[in-house]
Amino acid sequence: MENAAPETGGGSPEQKEQQQRVEKERKFLTGPQARRFELGLAWEIFCEFISGFRHLHFIGPCVTVFGSARFKEDHPYYILAREVGMKLAEAGFTVMTGGGPGIMEAANRGAKDVGGHSVGCNIILPFEQQSNPYLDIDITFNHFFVRKTMLVKYSYAFIVLPGGFGTFDEVFETLTLIQTGKLRDFPVVLLGKEFWTPLWEDVIVGRLIENKTISPKDLDLLFLTDSAEEAVNYVRDIAMQRFGLSYAQKMERRWWLGENPPFEKT
Repeated sequence: MENAAPETGGGSPEQKEQQQRVEKERKFLTGPQARRFELGLAWEIFCEFISGFRHLHFIGPCVTVFGSARFKEDHPYYILAREVGMKLAEAGFTVMTGGGPGIMEAANRGAKDVGGHSVGCNIILPFEQQSNPYLDIDITFNHFFVRKTMLVKYSYAFIVLPGGFGTFDEVFETLTLIQTGKLRDFPVVLLGKEFWTPLWEDVIVGRLIENKTISPKDLDLLFLTDSAEEAVNYVRDIAMQRFGLSYAQKMERRWWLGENPPFEKT
């Protein structure tokens, strides 16, 4: 998911707090720090994981939609993502995105158009990324790696529309997890042939396969299409054939842990 360029000016308390959080993570990623600092941040990261688990534990079978935050609602890719969200919801999936604007908003919006369930995992950045208004569950993370874990952990499939560095990071990390057996072979769909074909033909086939840095069978990890209907049918059929439409076991809610149905207001 791609984020719009930062705006100058501002300086609200919320923006300052976000900037402080980002600076804290930047410090953490800049070599060894004081033990107290690193232990404190490790605890914060642990708590962020637990918060994500509690919010998303009962959301049911999901499909995550990746893509740029920069497309406006009149852009063809926005329109395509909205159609994808509609068809995923109609197929019985909860639509999960990074919770921001652009492709993310479009997919969440499509789910809500047909009365489906919509989830967003947003991220705190130096410049504020607003959650889109089409979310049943909106959870914000401080750390990209925690957020990406949630976007992968609860999904049966991944549909990837055009995007930039963030989108490429997400799709290739997901493919790496599948290729190395860390993640089951869930379907990964690249939607938008005009955008993705150069990557497929020139890089994946023309460079990676040619130089034997990946195996020919790894091509089976990706499905390339222009059709939202074809993408969702592919996802639905594989999800049903390989995994069913529910997780291995139904998780029983514990009232004493404050676990409530995820899509009911309490």
